[in-house]
Amino acid sequence: MSDTRDVPRCVCAAGHKAMYSRTWGGLPSKEFLARLDPRLAELRDRLFEEAYPSDRPAGKLSQEWADALGLPAGIPIAMGGFDAHYGAVGSTVEPGTLVKIIGTSTCDITVAPSQTPLADVPGICGTVDGSVMPGYYGIEAGQSAVGDLLRWWVEDVCEGDASLHVRLSEEAARLRPGESGLLALDWNNGNRTILVDTRLTGLLLGQTLHTTRAEVYRALIEATAFGARAIIERLTDSGVPVERVVCCGGIAAKNDLFMQIYADVLNCPMLLAASSQTPALGAAVAAAVVAGPEAGGYATFAEAQARMTSLKSERFTPNPAASAVYDELYAMYRELHDVFGAVPQAKADLPTLMKRLLSLRERVVAEAGA
Repeated sequence: MSDTRDVPRCVCAAGHKAMYSRTWGGLPSKEFLARLDPRLAELRDRLFEEAYPSDRPAGKLSQEWADALGLPAGIPIAMGGFDAHYGAVGSTVEPGTLVKIIGTSTCDITVAPSQTPLADVPGICGTVDGSVMPGYYGIEAGQSAVGDLLRWWVEDVCEGDASLHVRLSEEAARLRPGESGLLALDWNNGNRTILVDTRLTGLLLGQTLHTTRAEVYRALIEATAFGARAIIERLTDSGVPVERVVCCGGIAAKNDLFMQIYADVLNCPMLLAASSQTPALGAAVAAAVVAGPEAGGYATFAEAQARMTSLKSERFTPNPAASAVYDELYAMYRELHDVFGAVPQAKADLPTLMKRLLSLRERVVAEAGA
């Protein structure tokens, strides 16, 4: 392999987006793709056959790019990976650690040793051997709207700006858990995990003529925290341990109220990655491993992480009284979760109320356009 014009595929994107798996021989067969659409089958012969974890080089820096970048030609180039996956590496991910990348949406990443058979985790769409680090299954979950949910409320509904986020956070921080009487579902952009249904929509229960903007703001944060707890419970119930939670991303660094609510709802400390650029740091970890000890790098990801990554001393610790109230609220959230999103009504075997509402909307829109 002489230069970066001949780049092998990384299993990160191949596994999570292109259905690549060595256990079934790589990419889906031509016959399988043809059953989806004959045009997909026509592409199969042009696709790759192998994908690799990120501890091997994608290639070497060509002279053309070396001249453009002012770097030595021939240095090894690490595999490209997803920002969230390298962000988890830069946030000290290891077995038992769940990294939450919190921004407009969230991406939850953990790993489990490849040597141990791992059963499919229901509702978790992404489990790929070697996708985050070699020697581990990369396990990915997430929520479709988190920061976007708060932005919708503050900027679209309340017609505010960044200063209103600050003001509502300050007002919401003065409220006690359960004080507003509100409970929300966090599905304003569908549910990615654990229901895997993009058609689901949001819900706000308990509002009155006295409900304030700050109360709704807090209820929406709580809803995303309840969704995060549902993901963690699904992982642990399926044999994937979560012993600590490390957070990174814009919201984790900026919104103390958000982080404290998460600590109280999850009833575990919220730890913070030290770097503000964890995806870049994770990519640097991969590059150091690809370079190897002989070039001043490291032999393994664990060794590189131990030297290159760290956590902040700051942490958000659960308040036992708040956690007790949130246990009650979470039980109510799960009732709403199942009634509106998961479990059909037993008597008539009907779709859930929310899905019937969606079907009605689709029918009305179709009739209007006919």
